[in-house]
Amino acid sequence: MIILIQSKDQIGLVAVISGILAKAGLNIVSLREHVDKVENRFFMRIEAENETDPLQLEAAIRQVLPEKALITINPKQEKKIVLLVTKEYHCLGDILIRNYFSTLGAEVQTVIGNHTTLEDVCKRFGIPFVYISHEEEQFEAKIMEHIVALDPDYIVLAKFMRILSPAFVAKFPARIINIHHSFLPAFAGAQPYKQAFERGVKLIGATSHFVTDQLDEGPIIAQQVIPVNHSFTATDMVKAGKDIEVSVLAKALRLVLNDRVFVYRNKTVVFE
Repeated sequence: MIILIQSKDQIGLVAVISGILAKAGLNIVSLREHVDKVENRFFMRIEAENETDPLQLEAAIRQVLPEKALITINPKQEKKIVLLVTKEYHCLGDILIRNYFSTLGAEVQTVIGNHTTLEDVCKRFGIPFVYISHEEEQFEAKIMEHIVALDPDYIVLAKFMRILSPAFVAKFPARIINIHHSFLPAFAGAQPYKQAFERGVKLIGATSHFVTDQLDEGPIIAQQVIPVNHSFTATDMVKAGKDIEVSVLAKALRLVLNDRVFVYRNKTVVFE
């Protein structure tokens, strides 16, 4: 069983929760907890052996937690995701390969693109592709219609180069995952690697985060940097940047799909 808990902090929570699990005949094999002292917020992820009635267990745990606690028991193991893409293939390709070999931890339901560039790649992997031009009226509404019909657990922006409106984002709180080409905050706007090259940077990186209505300022899930030097051309940096984007997005998806990421306000707690 997997048990996820988020609540206000108070003395003795670990002890009383562990006691409830023991009374239910559950053996704890993994327990990770964290207290944000500034926010007075308690986070816990438990993996336990044996089985018991989830509803009864939740009711027992809720009795000992502060009010308005968030409790999830046995979250769905195989998630469903929808991908939004534009023209760049590297992140999409990695996800499709892992989906094909059942190592993604989720099922890719469909890919929605505002260009047809990646349609053939999706067809080769047997994944439906929906083309919706950003020049069409009601562009977001049409995307929304497809997503709502599929009811995915998460939406992944696999290098989707369009800004989503606050109304769209609000429909899927903490469910839209983006990969950004910088170790945020960093070079904004067009041609970030060209800007990095012209500045002579010594590190380049990538950031995966949940999308909010504040552009590129949502809760961060994973980040990574790699060293570069004066011998790197702008093209070299683009190639290195694509590799690190793939790596960071893959890590972020693994953490999220394994229920290891807690979101509170504009921050995350990640139990790797």
